[in-house]
Amino acid sequence: MPLDVYKDWLGIPENIPRPPDHYALLRLVRFEDDVQKVRGHYKKLNEHVRKYATGTYQVESQELLNDLAKAMLCLTDPERKHDYDEGLGREFDENDELVRPTIAQTLVRSGGLSRDQMDEAKDFAERRGLSLRDAVVQMKLVDAETAAEALAIELGLPYVDLEQLIPDDSILAKIPRNVARRNTILPLFVDDDVLLVACVDEPTHDLEDELRLRVGVPMRRLIASPLSVNQGIARFYSEIEAAGEAGPEADTADAEKTKKPKKKPKKPKGPPKPGSPEAKEAQQKRRQIGTILLCWSVILPVVLDQALLPDSVKFFDVFGFCYTLFLSPVLFFLVFKSYFRRK
Repeated sequence: MPLDVYKDWLGIPENIPRPPDHYALLRLVRFEDDVQKVRGHYKKLNEHVRKYATGTYQVESQELLNDLAKAMLCLTDPERKHDYDEGLGREFDENDELVRPTIAQTLVRSGGLSRDQMDEAKDFAERRGLSLRDAVVQMKLVDAETAAEALAIELGLPYVDLEQLIPDDSILAKIPRNVARRNTILPLFVDDDVLLVACVDEPTHDLEDELRLRVGVPMRRLIASPLSVNQGIARFYSEIEAAGEAGPEADTADAEKTKKPKKKPKKPKGPPKPGSPEAKEAQQKRRQIGTILLCWSVILPVVLDQALLPDSVKFFDVFGFCYTLFLSPVLFFLVFKSYFRRK
């Protein structure tokens, strides 16, 4: 009997159509609006399915993990969730306007900060020229993940915990590591003809255009903390590079930009002109070397006499200094001729 991952792993009854919609997949009540509940269900199911990631059903596990992630990201994105719910038949009151709380309101309401602490953080951010998100983290009032999640609520964008997601290798192969590192982004995967990208700050128009050209679809920004994005870049790009999946064509555009003009080889300098300071300096160095060699032209034959001649003739007659008498004058003459005679 073939494996039904929805029934066997997630407990979804057979009478529910395959593939199930996002709510059924995450075991949620249809049109659930509680973002924390959506993330909680996703986290539990993600941990459960990961148990099969290294076994016989590794491929099926990865596909289901991707489906769970896409469902969670859709239902935690207010704009996309609105469109998705309408497609399922949900009716909205046109007069209802969604008022999103600011990052300050979210952190205070959640009990993470008091109003006095928030006032201090705002003053700190203004004096240092920081965003409120960075200010509360630098003051160690909240951790980076909590601040990023509050920012996502303010912007009406989904927050993504990158420790629970695995990006699509084929997408990473199209976007070079240096592009991701330079812009502090981590491309994840394509869902509903939109490239989902974990970002720290708002992407520039140039970056959006570049990603569209590389992948062929527009991008959708997700909010993540700076630390998790940088760790994700290091981890996931290293994995695909080790597996040899990051093809050279992905870096072609950046390679063209970073090409440096070849330096022309320097022409070798000719000998210095006679009488010039360089010529005088060179002559002085030659004479210093010559003086050292003259000394060795005497020392070396004496050493040879003492090392090679038998003890019976040493220091007694002229034969005890045969190397010194014959070899030393020859060496002395050659050194003097080479280093001291004017050419």
